[in-house]
Amino acid sequence: MKKKIAKISLLPAIGAIFFLSFSTKEDTAFMAATVNLPDAYTVKLEDEIIHQQDEDVFYPVLKKGYLGFKEAIGFKESRGDYEVINQFGYLGKYQFGKGTLALIGIHNTQEFMNNPALQEAAFYANASRNKWILRKDIERYSGKTMAGVKITESGILAAAHLAGPGSVKKFLRSGGAQGFSDAFGTSIKYYLNKFKDYDTSFVKPNRKAKAKVKKGALGKFA
Repeated sequence: MKKKIAKISLLPAIGAIFFLSFSTKEDTAFMAATVNLPDAYTVKLEDEIIHQQDEDVFYPVLKKGYLGFKEAIGFKESRGDYEVINQFGYLGKYQFGKGTLALIGIHNTQEFMNNPALQEAAFYANASRNKWILRKDIERYSGKTMAGVKITESGILAAAHLAGPGSVKKFLRSGGAQGFSDAFGTSIKYYLNKFKDYDTSFVKPNRKAKAKVKKGALGKFA
């Protein structure tokens, strides 16, 4: 798939960065978690904005908080493409399987594919549910090194997105002996390492988490 980079005009980019930098209210944070973001970000970890003088556009640079975490995973999974369905039937920006979507209350895959806001809400709900399932493992193993990889909460949540919380439990409780790789050969160990050290405290553990969006939030593909 060809790499896509969303170009964002000067004023909206400044407004978005100002908004995310200074707002601390919980409801604002939730809106930030489910906002309909551009198709793809080139996610960089430096605390800066890259400005191309010749084209007069800004590329937003995301820090290592929740927004940076989810956009980095979205970019890895699909290059940030809300419309993609891979050859194994995984759907959207975060490449969800139908079974996982059902667990968080989504049964209409066409609606899911047509609604970027719902895809963002699904990512949060799935992370929230996984965080509840893995809460004891997060507490027990965070900060330790296993199979040469530093274990962090964000790495555990990313690995659960890839392989499911059950497979992550087996990996951690076996000391890294019981691994998992998806159909493309991507492993739990790889995700644990690639997505370590993000601040995912925004994600609240919830056993019954469901993906919901405000009425009328149909997204740009509806």
